[in-house]
Amino acid sequence: MDLVKVVQTYIDKMMEQASGMKIFLLDADTTPIVSVVTTQSTLLEKEAYLVDKIDNRQRDKMKHLKCICFVRPTHDSIQALVDELRDPRYGDYYLFFTNVVKKSMLERLAEVDQHEVVREVQEYFADYVAVNPDLFSLNMTLARSSVYGESVHDWDGRALQRTTEGLMSVLLSLKQRPLIRYERMSAMARKLGEELNYAIHQEHQLFDLPPVDTPPLLLILDRRNDPVTPLLLQWTYQAMVHELLGINNGRVDMSNVPDIAPDLKEIVLSVESDPFFRKSMYMNWGDLGAQIKEYADEYQRQHKSNMKIESVHDMKRFVEEYPEFRKLSGNVSKHVTLVGELYRLQTRCKLLEVSELEQNLACNESHASDLRALESMITDPKIRDENKLRLTILYALRYEKYSSNATRHLIEMLVQQGLGERKVALIDAILASAGADQRQGDLFQNQDIFARSRNVFKGLKGVENVFTKHEPLLAQTLDQLFKGRLKDADYPFVQGVNRDRPHNLIIFYVGGATFAEARLIAHLNASTPGVRIVLGGTNVVNSASFLDQIEEISARSASISPLAQRLTGHARRAGI
Repeated sequence: MDLVKVVQTYIDKMMEQASGMKIFLLDADTTPIVSVVTTQSTLLEKEAYLVDKIDNRQRDKMKHLKCICFVRPTHDSIQALVDELRDPRYGDYYLFFTNVVKKSMLERLAEVDQHEVVREVQEYFADYVAVNPDLFSLNMTLARSSVYGESVHDWDGRALQRTTEGLMSVLLSLKQRPLIRYERMSAMARKLGEELNYAIHQEHQLFDLPPVDTPPLLLILDRRNDPVTPLLLQWTYQAMVHELLGINNGRVDMSNVPDIAPDLKEIVLSVESDPFFRKSMYMNWGDLGAQIKEYADEYQRQHKSNMKIESVHDMKRFVEEYPEFRKLSGNVSKHVTLVGELYRLQTRCKLLEVSELEQNLACNESHASDLRALESMITDPKIRDENKLRLTILYALRYEKYSSNATRHLIEMLVQQGLGERKVALIDAILASAGADQRQGDLFQNQDIFARSRNVFKGLKGVENVFTKHEPLLAQTLDQLFKGRLKDADYPFVQGVNRDRPHNLIIFYVGGATFAEARLIAHLNASTPGVRIVLGGTNVVNSASFLDQIEEISARSASISPLAQRLTGHARRAGI
């Protein structure tokens, strides 16, 4: 169940269908699907002379070339193919779709193929972005499509269809027909499970797979049941880059980094083509620095250099002064630049201090000291507004039911510090959408006296790293699942029942998975013989994109906090 290899295999099969020089046409959805698992040079090796968009009408006519089209079977892409086939630019066409194609779509394409240039039509089920070998995304960002309908309990109709199709594709590409379970309190997870189950029965011929003793399992979870994990600063490489800089289809935009070299304004992070990244993506911050230094030290030994390298700044200076190292170790020098920017942000924004308080709020219960520390952070001019807001949200979630809850006082402080009403309103919005009454289970283990004592002992045991104490709720859920303790009442089956420990497990988050959860899954895959787990989500979220989702939901239901509005008004009148 290696998703990257699955999609690569599909691409290889497409290339093999047409021998000789060819052009590879993609649409807006398949461009990232292809780009994260292969490179331009790899496609050139397979005689793909040019990669272009199907909707680009400025392409030259080259009748001597064959054309491979790989698109999602959407209205826009079918229309682009219709336009292409009416006036074909190439000699032969091979059409590949990421999912099941409606009969009406095929009939429409057949009607316009008057020149009889279509040689092949196939469905290759790669309707998802294979981010890591065991992580996939449906790329349903706010810029592309909204997941939610009129509330946090309702799907947008098109998003439900897209998600169902995406999960169908994942299952077919992995050759899995799973039982489906979902979180009881999530109406969206239940609806998705029912729609997917119906779709599987409708396409029973595609899912006519050999029977297995222990059926695979698809577990559908809701991001709102664990709002803490996406709100935390991360200190492992891939997750940290996504949190502080953002990873978009394997690319990191560095154009706003001070004094950045022109060729480093966009950095590609590829598990497949970047050995250093593949080795270091789950390393914590300290180990990552040591790994990069080891490469630089080895180069120095080979070239008899004696430059002293003891810090990230020294590493950056070393790369600048030894351009040949950059040529010989391009991937490593690229990572030196990336790590240097992470270090700059960490020191400038006091992220270590912020992260320590975040971890305390997420893992331990100490109201008086947490409140004092948070008040100090809110008034610290060196702490960014977004970090002040995240800390306050974590406080509000942790102490929501606490008798001495001071959330309103903290909101007032934020307003006095200049945070606008839209941002401050997110505190109430996240409580309304992902607060204790909306969640399933005991996220903070503080709802009864026994859970509280477990939480205290957890804090006393100590950990190796104060910045990575928190573990995603998913770890607890999977522990219960593999021990056979995941209650049917809390995680019902859509159809059928099997409580045996699954050998193949697909986990899907409505509202987005995180790289912290991806790291957990990678660890379990490496340490649990006989079990293979794949994680996916409507997208891969960081704190910014998660809060953007909450803000969008809030705007749809017009749930801006009346208190925040009043406080902001008072602040404006007082000239704050």
